[in-house]
Amino acid sequence: MTGLAFASVPLYDLFCKATGYDGTPRVGTAPMASADTASAKALRVHFDTNVAPNLTWRFQPEVTSVDAVPGETKTVFFKVTNTGSKPATGIAAFNVQPGLMGSYFVKVECFCFSEHTLQPGESADYPLVFYVDKGLRKDPDIGDLGEMTLSYTYFASRNGSPQVAAEGKGTGAGTRTNF
Repeated sequence: MTGLAFASVPLYDLFCKATGYDGTPRVGTAPMASADTASAKALRVHFDTNVAPNLTWRFQPEVTSVDAVPGETKTVFFKVTNTGSKPATGIAAFNVQPGLMGSYFVKVECFCFSEHTLQPGESADYPLVFYVDKGLRKDPDIGDLGEMTLSYTYFASRNGSPQVAAEGKGTGAGTRTNF
């Protein structure tokens, strides 16, 4: 039973990535352009960035939001800076709100779930390439919504896994930027 419990975590993660369950965006390839894209109602995508308390980074999007027409590919860059005095390694996790939108948010290229190491004072720009699936507008529960939020949190990481600060042992308060 214990082995099954540990095995279920990666399977659940794969299920969420494939279906968009619980606000997890799907991973896919860029859609083919079509004439009906121009007539689709745009959706405002907001970006929320956060840094865990045990990571001395500043993290922000180049823009606070974009208007995305379903089926149209968008690219947004995020700037990350190590404000600490030592090299630091981080990994970003994300979600989409409202959660039901996750199955329609498709990442073509993303910096999330990849470790990045920055030297003191070093900055890097990471791209997010995405589109909102055209099927969103046909969904009776959320098809008429006009906004969604993509939220990222950078965590200190080791060997590809986020490291959560021990209770009371963080390096300071976390940074949250809401846009």
